[in-house]
Amino acid sequence: MFIPKANRIAVFSYLFKEGVCVVKKDSVSPTHPQIEGCTNLEVMCLMKSLNSKGYIRITFNWMYNYCYLTAEGIDYLRTYLALPESIVP
Repeated sequence: MFIPKANRIAVFSYLFKEGVCVVKKDSVSPTHPQIEGCTNLEVMCLMKSLNSKGYIRITFNWMYNYCYLTAEGIDYLRTYLALPESIVP
């Protein structure tokens, strides 16, 4: 799925800032409740991609995915977002 770079950066910035992202398993929802400008499907696809690379850990409970950032994920997002080492989630 093609995801615009602005939406990808918005999702990654939110995940780095919060350290966790909650995604409802609803591919029809037009927006994500916490991330402005992104659809819920885009957030679900990005989280699935990060999970397959080992950058996040997903726990599924009652139609919601709880995505937790791992240590490797913190390093990856720092390099992707060009953040210094002093900034921590």
